[in-house]
Amino acid sequence: MKILVTGSAGFIGMHLSIALIEKGHDVIGYDNMNSYYNVELKEERLKVLKSFPRFKFYKADLNDFSCLDNCMKEEQVEIIINLAAQAGVRYSISNPQAYIDSNISGFLNVLEVSKKYKIKHLIYASSSSVYGGNTRMPFSTEDSVDHPVSLYATTKKTNELMAHTYSHLYNIPTSGLRFFTVYGPYGRPDMAYFSFAENITNDKEIKIFNQGDMMRDFTYIDDIVDGIIGLLDKVPEGAKNWKEVTPNPSFSYAPYKVYNIGNNQPVKLLDFINTLEKHLGKEAKKNYVEMQPGDVRATFANIDEIQKVADFYPSTTIDEGLKKFVDWYEEFYNVK
Repeated sequence: MKILVTGSAGFIGMHLSIALIEKGHDVIGYDNMNSYYNVELKEERLKVLKSFPRFKFYKADLNDFSCLDNCMKEEQVEIIINLAAQAGVRYSISNPQAYIDSNISGFLNVLEVSKKYKIKHLIYASSSSVYGGNTRMPFSTEDSVDHPVSLYATTKKTNELMAHTYSHLYNIPTSGLRFFTVYGPYGRPDMAYFSFAENITNDKEIKIFNQGDMMRDFTYIDDIVDGIIGLLDKVPEGAKNWKEVTPNPSFSYAPYKVYNIGNNQPVKLLDFINTLEKHLGKEAKKNYVEMQPGDVRATFANIDEIQKVADFYPSTTIDEGLKKFVDWYEEFYNVK
């Protein structure tokens, strides 16, 4: 198939695009290459992708409807996987407009071209951040997500609502994926594990928020990619057993579905750091600080639904995943 991957020069986008190509698909990459973090890393990812003959790239912004429309018309795309977004919980505190422009206005254009070109399946990135102040563990897609604690989470919840509206009005099959702390080679430098590795390597202190009393459902990139690919042909059709009196928010009568995609095995932040120290061969200088605005204490994914539908069983341990990340990091940045 011809698959449009927005955010293709991003962390998940690069790994997913490679896997799709290796399975015989043609991938149309779409990315604005913004400078939220080091553009050189995005360019390196893109360089890897351009080595594949079945990859074609458009440098453009989702807010530019004419560019997106032209891409769809030229490429005859069948499936869209929308990973393009302004990421980062903390950055949304100081730069709110970037999230409205990219995550809401940009996503609206994705929905509009999905309608216009009768896309077979729109898969889009949501986030575990939508669970906000929820403390019931593990997080279930049946839980309410009406209490976000960051604007980033608000935009991701908004994406889910927008997707349902278009599924209802125009019969567009949409699947939302609530990602849980994805990590691995070529990862995002703004993520904690990446900055930890950088600071430990350079003998700088690392900030450990909430005095280290945090847990995250860290999920290795290869497992995430397997889950996304497993959903490609699992197109939502709408459920006849959906009840308006007791509505389940993860699906409806419309061709709409929301999944958690995580490791289902949360890890204490300090255990994660200890494992990272082990593979770097160096101890961190730790600075314990208070919780940051917008953060949550713990994440833990209930993945029963995606297991049933996509046979998704993440298998990479933290030890294995961090070793692969550190091996890449040390080679990429020429760390002796």
